[in-house]
Amino acid sequence: MKPAHPADSGGDRRSRFASLAEAGSNFTGSLLFSVLCVLLVVAFVLLYAVDAPLGVQIFVGDLMSAVTLLLLALLKNSERRAERAIQRKLDAIAAAILAEQEGRPGEAQDDLRNAIRMEDEI
Repeated sequence: MKPAHPADSGGDRRSRFASLAEAGSNFTGSLLFSVLCVLLVVAFVLLYAVDAPLGVQIFVGDLMSAVTLLLLALLKNSERRAERAIQRKLDAIAAAILAEQEGRPGEAQDDLRNAIRMEDEI
């Protein structure tokens, strides 16, 4: 079984995962998240500097690793969605140009109009 591309999952409507991934991407791009990451790194350095118990240092290090893994997953998801949206727009542009040259405008131009508004859907 081959997993579906994130942009194709859920058909024309957005899935819960797509909404969650977008909310996560918006949060991780915010100033608040940047401040939290800086505070986490500062806490790690301070715990190391004051020779805190090893268990606490390991916990903070593991927390940093978990945040890194989540960020990687969100970044890859966002990258694939953007890549797919761009490709669908390029396909719609090419189809509209071809249909216009062949003298049969119509459905291809409708697809192009829909592709232009694609960022709102993906």
